[in-house]
Amino acid sequence: QVQLVESGGGLVQAGGSLRVSCVVSGTIVSVYTMGWYRQAPGKQRESVATITPGGTTNYTDSVKGRFTISRDNRKNTVYLQMNSLRPADTAVYYCNADRWRDTSHIKYWGQGTQVTVSS
Repeated sequence: QVQLVESGGGLVQAGGSLRVSCVVSGTIVSVYTMGWYRQAPGKQRESVATITPGGTTNYTDSVKGRFTISRDNRKNTVYLQMNSLRPADTAVYYCNADRWRDTSHIKYWGQGTQVTVSS
């Protein structure tokens, strides 16, 4: 059974930093494109950052230069370092694992971790 467990969320003041982690069990992270998504109240879930098995990263415009996604395949863990946080970053942050195997699109989600940025 594949599980993604996020941790590291919390309350931080604007301008502060947080690092959220996603530990994956039941499969190996190295074959997946891993991503962090977020969903604020009343808004759709949006992609924040992704990292491919080869290490290519992609960020939504609003977090470029402030957030960094990374992966440690030995620990089966993905991280999102968030700096210069803004109140607009307040959301539940979800970890995602995504891959294609033959014609099957495989996706797994974590349960989410709350990040709250106060002004």
